[in-house]
Amino acid sequence: MEDLTQDEWAEQLSNDDNAVVLDVRTDEEIADGIIPNAIHIDIYKGQEFINELEDLDKDKNYYVYCRSGNRSGQACRIMDELGFEHAFNLEGGILEWEGELVQMES
Repeated sequence: MEDLTQDEWAEQLSNDDNAVVLDVRTDEEIADGIIPNAIHIDIYKGQEFINELEDLDKDKNYYVYCRSGNRSGQACRIMDELGFEHAFNLEGGILEWEGELVQMES
């Protein structure tokens, strides 16, 4: 797991052909918008969260974010334990994100 600043995260993501963006916020929080092409898996779903992570390709590079950076850091640690080698936490979360956001389709 690696904590990246907003600039590092955005730059690394834009140059990564093997990237997957992962949003670990709640359903209510994503109503405010998500980073384009993000996969949403709510970390508060407990075992269901773990099960959904297990279905992901461990060979990809995961760029993980939440509202402020705390839950995404926790998610990255869980991913490390599950055998994901490349999980990057967005420091400051979406609160400090200056990039594009899109609305989730219901």
